[in-house]
Amino acid sequence: MHKIWMLFDPRRSLVLAAIGVIAIATILHFVVMSSPRYCDHWGWCAPTMNAQPGAVAARPPAR
Repeated sequence: MHKIWMLFDPRRSLVLAAIGVIAIATILHFVVMSSPRYCDHWGWCAPTMNAQPGAVAARPPAR
């Protein structure tokens, strides 16, 4: 294992790994929050003009 850390700077590698994890988490967060299930919950991406902020989004019937 020590030979790997001789090739790569540990501080730089860990910082880049942390930045990558934060970037993936942020992108995933916005993808999920933009999905129809959660979109109208916050009222910031309502597909229709008559949606009220804070109103519960209509969900398809359960199977």
